[in-house]
Amino acid sequence: MKKKFVFTVLPLLLFCAVAALSGCKKSGGSAEAAEEKVVTFLVDKDSDFSGAEAVIKAVEQKLGIRTEVEIRAGGTEGDNLIKTRLATGDIADLFWYNTGSLLQAINPERNIYDITDEPFAAQYTDDFKRSASVNGRLYASPQGSTQAGAILYNKAIYRELGLSVPHTWKDFLANCEKIKAAGKIAVIAGVKDTWTSQLFILGDEYNVKAAIPNFPTEYTANRAKYATNPIARRGFEKLAEIRPYLNRDFLATNYDQAAEMLAMGEGAHWAILTQALSTISTNYPDKIDDIGVFGIPGDDPNNHGLTVWIANGLYIAKNTPRLELARQWVAYYVSQEGVEVYSQARKPDGPFSIKGINLPASVYAGVREMQSYFDEGKTDVALEFESPVKGPNLEQLCIEVMSGVSTPQQAAEAYDQDVTKQAVQLNLPGW
Repeated sequence: MKKKFVFTVLPLLLFCAVAALSGCKKSGGSAEAAEEKVVTFLVDKDSDFSGAEAVIKAVEQKLGIRTEVEIRAGGTEGDNLIKTRLATGDIADLFWYNTGSLLQAINPERNIYDITDEPFAAQYTDDFKRSASVNGRLYASPQGSTQAGAILYNKAIYRELGLSVPHTWKDFLANCEKIKAAGKIAVIAGVKDTWTSQLFILGDEYNVKAAIPNFPTEYTANRAKYATNPIARRGFEKLAEIRPYLNRDFLATNYDQAAEMLAMGEGAHWAILTQALSTISTNYPDKIDDIGVFGIPGDDPNNHGLTVWIANGLYIAKNTPRLELARQWVAYYVSQEGVEVYSQARKPDGPFSIKGINLPASVYAGVREMQSYFDEGKTDVALEFESPVKGPNLEQLCIEVMSGVSTPQQAAEAYDQDVTKQAVQLNLPGW
């Protein structure tokens, strides 16, 4: 899905400064570079680099390993560059790339160092391992923290009205009714940025898989449909059920305005990716402690879970001549100390996919609430990490349901047609 990056793209000068820190040497496999303990690291310009930059400095201080940073474009251009450089063998020792269904596109068995048996990989969560594995072998470490498709809520409003975090959808709607009766907006939407309209469906994946564990496989094989599967269709129904509680101008409200409404207590709930915590912290730092997070509720009060977006992967090139240095670099990056260094420079938008890691005291209050879902094993990954099937018109169909233009059933039927076109283009079996 589209994501609004919370931090501005780091200027080229920052990367030049990092390159200067690492000596501004050209990447390569020279004996001199190996002797001087240098690794090359390819990053994309659209990802926040502040946490990794802090770790780079710590790695040099702690391990004596200098890091030469290379920058690639984001989007399709950058994706093609990665594939070309892997095909020609001209890839950096370390690089960032997708996890999930796109991983197979870079032929990891041929191009990526298999970390399945590395001691540092034993601590990764099962969710991450599923998203970063091909044919049962693990190829990536977490690039950063997770985030979730969840409901951000204003805890000051909850305190004022004596509300508790709801663990069922029925209880959520009951809270919305009390908030509306108090003269406040119960559910904020800012669908002028259309990608934000999808979160009640995409974030409902935990509830879908709780009832149908093999849903991603069945869906990818064209054996499960939203229109005919009442569990999957429930996300569209939830969009219709929140309609009475939305801000009146939700069609004209954008992402930043929605963040302001939640932070300032104009509204109580916002279904969004938890990267929004960083937006609120940056723009309304005195309000961030009043923003909490809970998973989109289902119907079982004893199984209230969280749908997680796994971080991109940190990969080691299979044929790097500096394998031992790369292994040491990654082991530090995912250690308790490495996570603390990272988090001091870049506050995480969710827990890390690493078991046994203690979150720094400085993390957002909402992230601490998310951690309880991880600790209780009540997380599952978003569908896009387990299936390549996602129709391009989902955003608009969600807006139609929220606006009352389409019924949930009509939208589900239209979405099934939408994904069929995409699956055929991908030449997936069974379509």
